[in-house]
Formats: sequence, C-alpha cells, structure tokens
Amino acid sequence: MEYTEIMVRYGELSTKGKNRKSFIDRLHGNIAKVLKEYPDLVMRPHRDRLHIQLNGENAKPIMEKLKNVFGIQTFSLSVKVSHDFDDVKAKAIEMMHEAYKPGMSFKVGTKRSDHSYYLDTNQVNLQLGDAICDEFPGIDVEMKRPDIKISVEVRQDGIYLSYLTVKGAGGLPVGTAGKAMLMLSGGIDSPVAGYLAMKRGVDIEMVHFFSPPYTSEQALNKAKELTSKLTAFGGNIKFIEVPFAEIQETIKAGVPEGYLMTIQRRFMLRLTDLLREKENGLAIFNGEAVGQVASQTLESMAAINDVTTTPILRPVATMDKTEIIRLAEDIDTFNLSIQPFEDCCTVFAPPSPKTRPNTEKTRKFESSLDVDGLIERSLAGVKITTIEHGDHFMEQEQEDISSLL
Repeated sequence: MEYTEIMVRYGELSTKGKNRKSFIDRLHGNIAKVLKEYPDLVMRPHRDRLHIQLNGENAKPIMEKLKNVFGIQTFSLSVKVSHDFDDVKAKAIEMMHEAYKPGMSFKVGTKRSDHSYYLDTNQVNLQLGDAICDEFPGIDVEMKRPDIKISVEVRQDGIYLSYLTVKGAGGLPVGTAGKAMLMLSGGIDSPVAGYLAMKRGVDIEMVHFFSPPYTSEQALNKAKELTSKLTAFGGNIKFIEVPFAEIQETIKAGVPEGYLMTIQRRFMLRLTDLLREKENGLAIFNGEAVGQVASQTLESMAAINDVTTTPILRPVATMDKTEIIRLAEDIDTFNLSIQPFEDCCTVFAPPSPKTRPNTEKTRKFESSLDVDGLIERSLAGVKITTIEHGDHFMEQEQEDISSLL
C-alpha cells in the first residue's frame, strides 16, 4: 500500500494550555531540522497533531528519525482517500488484509474535523466495522485493547486512514523549557545527562574543555560527534570549545597535588557560568554521579559549587553506572564514548586526588593564582559552532588517518 502522510500525535503538549501553540511550533521546527535531508516533505501542524505529507518519499527512514524526537507521543502512516464512503471501505479492507492475522481483533475509531460530512462519527464506525466484518467472517471486535485499530480522520480535503501506530520518544520538545549549558566531556555520563535534559525540553549548549597539545584533535572531534548524536532528539546544538591548557598547567605548578582536580573543576564551572550568562542560559547540567569518582563526592561537589549560585543540575546523580551505560547504549553514544581519546580531565588527573576537599583550603590554594587573568585568556580563545543533525566528525578523522597510511 502506498501511504501519503505520517500523522504525528503530541505527548505532554495537551497539558500546556495557553502555551500550546508555542510548544507545537517548537516541535514542528525541531522535526524540520531532524528531517532536513528530505526537502520534499510538507508539514502542516494542527492543534492536536502534525501531518507530514510524504510526496513520494520513503516513509521507513523518516519514521526511524521521528522515533527519537522529544515531544512526540505516537505517529502513524496514513493514506488519503476521497469522501466517497465506498472508497473509504475499500481502502480500510485493503489495510486489514495487510495487517490481519487469524485470531486478531479490531476496532474502528473516527475523528471528524469536517462536521459537514454526511455521516457522523458513530455512523462511520458502524458502517466501516460492518464492512470489515463482512470481509473477515468471525473476526472479533474489541473496543478496549484491539490488536488492530483502524483510525479514520474526516477532514475537508479528504478522509485519512491509518492502522499502524508507533510509539514516540515522549517528553517535551527541546527548547520549550529554556536554555542551559551542558559540561560535555568525552565520557559516558555527560551525553546521557544531556539526553535526559533534552527530554524535559531543555535547549542545551555544549561546553567542552580541551587542552592541546595534551589532548588531540581526535578527542575534540569525538566530543563533536557525541553532540551530533544528541541532535537526533531535537535538532541543532551549539558547541562551545574552551581552551584549558594554560589553566591546567598553572594549577599543576602552583597547587598541592591533592587539590588539582577540585580547583580545575572550579575553573571549569566559572567558565561555564560566564558562558551561560553570555548565552542567556538559566542553569548548568553535568554528568556527575554521586560517589562515582573523587570529584563527585558530596564534599567535592560542595567545594566546586562554591564558585557560583547558578543551579547545577545532575540528571544521572543517583544512577548506578550500569544504568547509565544501558541508557548510553540505547541512545547510541556508548561505543563512541569508550573510544580511547584522552580528555583534559584524564590527562591532568592526579594519582591521589582529595575525595573530601576542604572548601576553605581550596579557596586559599586558589588565591595564589591569577584567576581573573586565566579566565579572561581562556574566554578569548573560545570557539562556537553549530552542529546539525547528520553532521559527522569521527568518520572524516578516520578518512584522514587512512590517507596517511
């Protein structure tokens, strides 16, 4: 059967009252960014659903992408027929032949936006149900949990039929809950934290610290590739590269070894907060999980957070590592995260970091450094790019390496 459109149903948007239109507009924009490689698609947003006209495009890869976009509750392939009810019955029977297996039950559900149509909702349900029962003798009708639901939408431009309903990602459209910065390392946890923030509608901007020559171009490209993976859930993401080598060298030369990590993290948080202010963000997200490493004990978090009053949100804070890994596998970031390119935290990691740093001592050790000057020079080297869905960085890196062999 040749389908003419995909019908997208919204998730939590139904609870948003007066903000509903802005939520729908944002979702429409996010979907358009994710489906940018299909220019022939035509999207028509309505109050309770979005209609994507396929115009001959293959529906399967489009549906695979739609599964990831936050804000979608379900979606279905639909076919458009005329208002002639004989055509409707014929197409519904064709659908049933495509979907039906012996022992299955069915129901018909009708939604009528064209109230001038000569059959009302109950009449459409009854007459279409009778036609299907005549075609499939002995088939069961089940109103609560049918195996097959033939959905009918009566609109002014025609009647749309569908039966296959695919579950979407749920959540809220990215961008409807405000903007925040995500401190993105090259590890497993921070991309998962970013995914969870995006699921609640947060428009995240990635802040990635790199320290050439101690960290490689491959490590930077890995962070960009992780960002590209997350664009599948809501469209373009801004990527902010922050040079960090001078700060790390200065800290290593002037601070007791046990406090290296704590003070490095304080500088990272200061820089991220200044970038947040510049970008009009409202909060900072990171991938810290309580007790996972030395810098993620409660005492360490308190000493690090001491430099800002901005909300610091940690979506994976109480998750076990196995839970985080499972989610990273689900969102296709795990295999990339475990590639062995050093990030700036691992390169300068002390052998015995303080797990319970004292905040007063931390401030004292830090006071010997030119904090303002280091921050100013780092910000002067910041580079900002926008990563779009479908952008790739690691594949190019592999091609470059292969050409040298």
